[in-house]
Amino acid sequence: MLRRFAIAVLLAALAGAALAQPILRTIPADAKRGKMSHAQGMIVEIDGKHVDLAAGAQIRDAGNLILVPAALPPGVVVRYQLDPDGKLRRAWILSPQEAAQPDPKK
Repeated sequence: MLRRFAIAVLLAALAGAALAQPILRTIPADAKRGKMSHAQGMIVEIDGKHVDLAAGAQIRDAGNLILVPAALPPGVVVRYQLDPDGKLRRAWILSPQEAAQPDPKK
C-alpha cells in the first residue's frame, strides 16, 4: 500500500514538472507584429484594417492552442502572416514575455 502511494506521488510530481515546462514554439522571423481583434464572422482587424481569414487559417494563443476568431481578446498583440491574396494565414498571440522582446526585423 505504501509502495502504491509512493508511486502515485512520484507520478504526480513528474506530471507537475512536465506542465511547468515553458512552451516552445517557433514564430517565423518574417511574421509581422500588430494588434488584432475579431471584427465579425471570418474577419479580423489588424492595426485598424479589416483582414479576411484565409481557408484553414490558424490563430494560436500564448499557450499555442488554436482559437476561433470570436474568442480573440480585443486588441491583443500578435505576430501574423498573410497569404499572397492578403488574407490572414497564421497568427500567434504573444505572451507578455514575447511581447516585451523587440521585433526581430528591427
